[in-house]
Amino acid sequence: MHYSIGEYLKKTTEAAPLAVFRLFFGIMMFASIVRFWFNGWIEKLYITPKFFFSYYGFEWIKPLGDFTYLLFILCGVAAIMVAAGYKYRVAIILFFLSFTYIELMDKTTYLNHYYFISILSFLMIFLPANVYYSVDALKNPGKRFQRVPRWCIDAIKLLLGIVYFYAGLAKLNSDWLFRAMPLKIWLPSKYDLPVLGDLMQQEWLHYAFSWSGMLYDLFIPFLLLWKRTRLFAFLLVIIFHIFTRVLFPIGMFPYIMIVSALVFFSPKVHHRILEYISKWFRITKRTFDNSRTFKFSGVTKKVSVGIVSVFFIIQLLLPWRYLLYPGELFWTEEGFRFSWRVMLLEKAGYAQFKVVNSETGKRFYVDNSDFLTPFQEKQMSFQSDFILEYAHFLADHFRKDGHENIEVYVESYAALNGRKSTTYIDPDINLLEYEDSFKRKTFILPFNDEIKGL
Repeated sequence: MHYSIGEYLKKTTEAAPLAVFRLFFGIMMFASIVRFWFNGWIEKLYITPKFFFSYYGFEWIKPLGDFTYLLFILCGVAAIMVAAGYKYRVAIILFFLSFTYIELMDKTTYLNHYYFISILSFLMIFLPANVYYSVDALKNPGKRFQRVPRWCIDAIKLLLGIVYFYAGLAKLNSDWLFRAMPLKIWLPSKYDLPVLGDLMQQEWLHYAFSWSGMLYDLFIPFLLLWKRTRLFAFLLVIIFHIFTRVLFPIGMFPYIMIVSALVFFSPKVHHRILEYISKWFRITKRTFDNSRTFKFSGVTKKVSVGIVSVFFIIQLLLPWRYLLYPGELFWTEEGFRFSWRVMLLEKAGYAQFKVVNSETGKRFYVDNSDFLTPFQEKQMSFQSDFILEYAHFLADHFRKDGHENIEVYVESYAALNGRKSTTYIDPDINLLEYEDSFKRKTFILPFNDEIKGL
């Protein structure tokens, strides 16, 4: 086994797919930053709110006030530098740090595809994506190579495969397959779509989309890997993600996944793409074609391979951490994030907080709009870690106002995938008795139904 891995690590391939991936990744990321800026979301999400929900262990990461705009500028400039392959190592590290900082500033904005961009950019730190068709390679002929270790490109394929396959596994549950939830709730709301509006009301279509979505996610990585089905698979990728973009407001993610799927194609395809780009920008592509092979130095190779190996072990194991928690995952959401459970929930909640003086018994109710934006309140109302963090914030706030002997209780209700709303958090529990941690949150009341599957 050790021998076979050693032999694999010695294999090389054309660097063109890695160069194309780097180029399109940088362009897509720059477009995403510009889109975020011009939609006014920086101010709406990171400057206007009075309070920000933190990830456990990252409470020290907060928005920077008006300097948040500078953070986005830094991220956008880094994305352009990555695309051009200019000072690539510095650029990709800056992009990873700035983008990840942005995503950690407020847990309210969590999306699977933001997490995907963060871990993908981390992986790219250890890949020689600038040795071919880049400004770095153009300026320094000694660091110009046409071939790279094969694992550098396979690593990107593997990460994409994990994202898709785990998303497919997550859909193997009774709500998705046998109740067509939550698509049965979402699709009928698209009645205003030209031509498709009436079709979206048909129940058979809801089930068809649920089952086809599951099959697509499970099998698309393998169809992309096999040469005979690759072109067909890529057409499926385009159709699936364009259709998803039409139906759901998920930003640039569909386009990012379409472009990323190109990495599965042969180097010939990528050389054609680069030749087309070269003609467009009047670049002499043959300048980079020198048949030289990039090799990591001894220590660098061990460090890079070691870090990438640990990275993938984490990516393979992390989505299964929900098994460490009892109860229904969709209800408690303990172990739900960072596990590629994409668009599986339609969850709504209500949370009314009560502040009590434990000695006098005096109490009053909190108006959440005094502290939270409507979007933050919506997300908080059905997620237990949000509710706990907010309770502690309220206690700190009212202590500063002179209140003493504070206890905080919540009357909360949640509805999951079309079920009737039921009590979510034990209303008799003083939330201040609990601190946020990875431990099971015992103040969540049991789910009164069953969802079968993974």
